Amino acid sequence: MKNSAQKSITKKHLKTLTKNGRSKKFRNTTRILKYGTINFGRNIWLSAAATLIMTLTLVVLAMTLVATIVLSETADAMRDKIDITLFFKPETPLETLEKMKTTISADENIKSVEVRTSEEEYENFLKENADNDLLIETLEDPDMNMRETMISTMQSTMRIKVHDTENLDSIKSIVASDIDFVKNLDETEEPTYDVNKTEIATITRWAKIAKTGGIILSLVFLTISVLVIFNTIRMAIFSRREEIYMMKLVGADGNFIRGPFLVEAQLSGMISGIIASALCFFGFRFIEPKLAKYGINVSTVSSYIETNKIVYVILAMILAGIIIGTVSARLAVHKYMRNTAK
Repeated sequence: MKNSAQKSITKKHLKTLTKNGRSKKFRNTTRILKYGTINFGRNIWLSAAATLIMTLTLVVLAMTLVATIVLSETADAMRDKIDITLFFKPETPLETLEKMKTTISADENIKSVEVRTSEEEYENFLKENADNDLLIETLEDPDMNMRETMISTMQSTMRIKVHDTENLDSIKSIVASDIDFVKNLDETEEPTYDVNKTEIATITRWAKIAKTGGIILSLVFLTISVLVIFNTIRMAIFSRREEIYMMKLVGADGNFIRGPFLVEAQLSGMISGIIASALCFFGFRFIEPKLAKYGINVSTVSSYIETNKIVYVILAMILAGIIIGTVSARLAVHKYMRNTAK
């Protein structure tokens, strides 16, 4: 009976200790949040400077990401739209076109091949000029016999889409050596191997420049941001050094001393994330129609900005700000704690 009573008392004691420990941890966390918020307001000008620099850092990071995505997708979209057109002599038989299609489709760089006879090219020409009533009326006039004349002069075509626009050597080799191609190619019209190649190269180059330059700018602003927050926290620590000393004397642990400064920096990061998100949102909405007007592909970015996915963007910006603030503050507090421990 005695052992049973002792065990019961021990269990109750452990439960009480656990409950008190949790209660103490909750009180400490609440106090840390309270002191951190008060300190943020107490050093409002320093906090505002840190928030401003961090906001610029997040905006530059977001601009770098957006520019890279937009320019890369624009170049990809242009590649997808590009087709190499081969022109064959008028009225080249469909059987011959299909045979050449089979030959060139064997190349691994080929994505798709479409052939059109002279008659199909003529019908396509009519569709493209359907709004020109005078032209359609003239072409369909039975007395003028324009249909047969046009078909007899219109080239048959082969339109080729490829996976890699920079690697066309094997396709050129087939066109230049295969007997069917050599025999039926129209010598008056060169294959369109290099159409839009310059534009794609320019956009790809700009995408690389935007990515590289953005990364460099982001690193510069990130370094400045860390230094500003680092020095802000150090100044806050210096101004409250006597208070920290008293806290140590009454037994406050490192986490309790460190906590308010971390909260202060995290508040700056949180506010920076919200402000940066708003600036990026309205900035993108302003330039979006202008970019689309010049054929810049903004669909992916728009899908995040104009749908519920924007919540994830805002959360990511806030999280990035909090991480930057936390790392900077921890560095500053760690240096102070290490120096005072000596």
